[in-house]
Amino acid sequence: MKDLGMTVDLESLSREELQKLIVDAQKALKTVDARKLAEAKRAVELAAKEHGFSLDEVYQSGGKSSKGAPKYANPADPTQTWTGRGRKPNWLIEAMDAGKSLDDMSL
Repeated sequence: MKDLGMTVDLESLSREELQKLIVDAQKALKTVDARKLAEAKRAVELAAKEHGFSLDEVYQSGGKSSKGAPKYANPADPTQTWTGRGRKPNWLIEAMDAGKSLDDMSL
């Protein structure tokens, strides 16, 4: 962490001054995040351009899984999902046997 050359005696500040300091710091963080995001976007655009593509071409070209997006999740373990295609997973069969419906498990 770099030395900012400033020190604030937090103990001497009133509640209102501390709240203003927090608000100002949160605004500054948003500004920093926006700047870093813009820098990241520029870097991605340059990388795509170096390879002879635009960002639109990169994003349209893929990354899509042939499996499809999950439509159902195990209520007991949300990391277990099912797209609704193919063989039903055991957790789904067990839940349905226990009286749950597909709607109970839809995302």
